[in-house]
Amino acid sequence: MREAISQGLREALEQDPRVFIMGEDVGAYGGAYAVTKGFLTRYGPKRVRDAPIAESVIVGSGVGAAMGGLHPVVEIMTINFSLLAMDQIVNHAAKIRYMSGGQVQVPLIIRTVTGGGAGLAATHSQSLEGWYASVPGLKVVFPTTPYDALGLLRTCFKEKNPIIYCEHALLYGVRGQVPDDYYDVPIGQAEVKRPGEHVSLIAYGRAVHIALQAAQELASKGVQAEVVDLRSLRPLDTEALVASVKRTHRAVVIEEAWETGGFGAYIAYLLHRQAFDDLDGPVVHLGGADVPMPYARNLERQAIPDAARVVATVRENFGL
Repeated sequence: MREAISQGLREALEQDPRVFIMGEDVGAYGGAYAVTKGFLTRYGPKRVRDAPIAESVIVGSGVGAAMGGLHPVVEIMTINFSLLAMDQIVNHAAKIRYMSGGQVQVPLIIRTVTGGGAGLAATHSQSLEGWYASVPGLKVVFPTTPYDALGLLRTCFKEKNPIIYCEHALLYGVRGQVPDDYYDVPIGQAEVKRPGEHVSLIAYGRAVHIALQAAQELASKGVQAEVVDLRSLRPLDTEALVASVKRTHRAVVIEEAWETGGFGAYIAYLLHRQAFDDLDGPVVHLGGADVPMPYARNLERQAIPDAARVVATVRENFGL
């Protein structure tokens, strides 16, 4: 995954002189997760800009640069730190194109790391992508494989709207096939990662890998679970989700974010509204525990859904 994202950034820097990268430790240090390692030497300080620890300034500068005709890639080290730039993201980046009647565009990509499980405690392990997915004017993508990471990033560089590009902290080492030939992945198109007929497991981010593990365990018990990867939270591919439920007649929506107010609860609402007659039971929302993320590893594991909890949820709610 790390190499796929890095490749997408290199392509953009080499093909478009308007593209530059800005953020904390993106240059000399090579990125907090080594995605931009070697970039400063290769592209120079005008294209790869180390920024101070001031997220509001980083994003605000990115918005201004995008309005001025450049195509910035702003890296916010973790989505937790984006709270310091909430005004610039929600009130400026997301609204300027609309408020200018389309006269001013903001082609800004905000790369940020999200999710828990890395033992980084309460203020560094939150999953806030659902918050941004509720904001009109923003697009939110969340790749779970190297193929999707590169394909979605290529599409992001074609966009004229601000995009939150989410990278889960524990997925950088995930391996997968990436074709040598050019391809891209449309924003707003979910993908069935594993077909099934008994229950739909709908997820995004690292939860997709948890759903795949659960599906494998369920298969050993004769239950064929379909795993649907959102890939994009906004726009959301509701059509694909409804189609899956019409095949399986049951659904569990899985995410790391807190259950209260979770984005998965909104998906459950949409499925109840648009596929009610096809459901054999209520859609179940399985989210993270409603607690600040614990630092202790044993407690942290209990705060995030795992494959065993997914399997238990399917069996308890649907008798499968």
